[in-house]
Amino acid sequence: MRATAVAVVHQVGELVLRMRVAGAGQVETKTSATDVVTVADTAAERLARRLLAQWRPDEPVLGEEEGGAGPRPGGLCWVVDPIDGTVNYLYGLPWYAVSVAVQRDGQSLAAAVGQPAAGRLWSAARGRGADCDGAALRVSGATRLELSLIGTGFSYRSERRARQAAMVAGMLPRIRDLRRAGSAALDLCSVASGWLDGFAEHGLHRWDWAAGALIAAEAGAVIRLPHCGSDFLLAAAPGIVDALADLVVQCGADAV
Repeated sequence: MRATAVAVVHQVGELVLRMRVAGAGQVETKTSATDVVTVADTAAERLARRLLAQWRPDEPVLGEEEGGAGPRPGGLCWVVDPIDGTVNYLYGLPWYAVSVAVQRDGQSLAAAVGQPAAGRLWSAARGRGADCDGAALRVSGATRLELSLIGTGFSYRSERRARQAAMVAGMLPRIRDLRRAGSAALDLCSVASGWLDGFAEHGLHRWDWAAGALIAAEAGAVIRLPHCGSDFLLAAAPGIVDALADLVVQCGADAV
């Protein structure tokens, strides 16, 4: 399954890179004027679905652009984000990803995340570790939150973004610094790679984290997935995860 995820990410990544070189094309909006989808998003997801139908027939696919019914209990389901970081893609910024994972009962079993613009590819299988282009990954050894670099992201809805800004304002004096790069999948891979010490974000969907969270976990990160109606995800090096979780609550995470 890991090999399948990697193969899909390779082929879809080649497509989105070609389309980016040719121009992002027609742009539409989804949940708000700032939540965009390009023709490349749609074409990329359709390619992923065709490949999975060929290689893994009769296994359902849940995708960002075309949705999906999800798996039967105990069955496998592929979770696809054809371009995670569409705004970056639209503007020509290289921080966007193709994300593919396979889950059973909501638990990711294998995953791949590609960064087409940089030629990088992360992958993982549950219990088998994680790597980037063949190099084994390990999270940072951070133990002091005040010296930790934390990633986050913001909602497309202005009213929620304002609440997130207030939370971040409370966090900034108590961490080394904060990064908002625009792709949750790559942020989670950055935790896996030790480029970030932690990551916390509200408003994520399953396709945003299904692959990246497994990669981070297999690299040694502690992951707290959305649950009980919450859409908040936290991933961090073991040495700071409790302190980071406490900090986001103190800074108003429950109200975001």
